[in-house]
Formats: sequence, structure tokens, C-alpha cells
Amino acid sequence: MQPETGGRPATSRRLILATRNDGKIRELHAILDAAGLDVELVGADAYPEIPDVKETGVTFAENALLKAHALAQATGHPAVADDSGLCVDVLGGAPGILSARWSGKHGDDQANLDLLLAQLADIADEHRAAHFACAAALALPDGTERVVEGTLEGTLRHTPTGTGGFGYDPILQPLGEDRTCAELTPDEKNAISHRGKAFRALVPVVRELLG
Repeated sequence: MQPETGGRPATSRRLILATRNDGKIRELHAILDAAGLDVELVGADAYPEIPDVKETGVTFAENALLKAHALAQATGHPAVADDSGLCVDVLGGAPGILSARWSGKHGDDQANLDLLLAQLADIADEHRAAHFACAAALALPDGTERVVEGTLEGTLRHTPTGTGGFGYDPILQPLGEDRTCAELTPDEKNAISHRGKAFRALVPVVRELLG
């Protein structure tokens, strides 16, 4: 991928990822790079004048599309956005899109985790199936859009284990694993994560729409 030169795009094939999280940018950068796609990837910090978009959708896909379209329209460049969360079978798919604010305050990982564990305290192991879900959207300034999805299936532990990751990672144990997501190395997690799967599914979409 080509870097920016003198504060201006080095190529017209600029792709904006709707995030200020450097880890997400590096992850998508590596995936596109490995696929041989010559795209200049930048995060939302490249456009500090554009405010964050409120996630008012009722599905992960709707929220991802809201953010992607807003950035594409505001910048005139293709934009990618994602939305993700934890879906618990016995709760009918909740917390779902409310995962980041399940306890009432957005981004309080510990409070969200504590509340969910309390709600599931009496649920037996065989009924603790859950999965992480991610929708990733690519939008063009002309309104063209595509959405892809990725999931990570697992079960929920009764107590948090591990210090890596964030959010609900300490309680989700992926199927086939004896460790939680918070006990996996970053590379191990990226290889199986819901977001990693969704980002990899974007590769043919980027190739189709950006050439």
C-alpha cells in the first residue's frame, strides 16, 4: 500500500476505515496487503473535522452502513465501517447491538461483563452458547454498498479468564478451544475472530468495486 505524501493522497484509490482504533486499521491493512490490493488505507483520524456517526440502526449491518455511507459522502472516497457485538442464545441474541452499552453506560467493559454474568448466573453450561458477530460495510460516494459478515461461535464461562482483548473476550470460549478469547495471542485471535473473518470477506468486494 502506498503511504500519504505531503499530506495528500498518494493514490486516488484511497479507502477510509471508520475507526480511530489503530489496531483495526493495522488488521485491515495487513489483510488487504496480503491480498495484493494496492489501496491507500486511512482511518477516520485523517478527517478530524468529520464527527462520529451515531449508531441508530437496529442491526450490525445497519450501523455499519450508516457509518460507511456518512464517511463516503463527506469525503468523496470509498469507506469501510464495521459494527460488532456479543449474541447470547438464551437471551434471544442480546446484548447484540447494545453490547457496548449493556450496563447503561457506553464503553464500560467491566460493568457490561458483570451485568451479563449476573443475568446468566443460573444458566447451566449446556445453555450458554453465544457468538461474536461482525458486519463490515463498504460504501462508495455514489451510494453503492456491500455488506459482509463474520462470526465466532463459542460458549460463555461463568467467570472471566485472561487479560488480553477487551469487552466480553474474558468469558467467550471459542468452539474447539480450552481458552477464552482473552487468553489467546493477538495473532491467534485475529485468525478466528468475527471481525477478522468479516474483513477477509471484504477482499473480493474491494477488488470488485475499487478494481
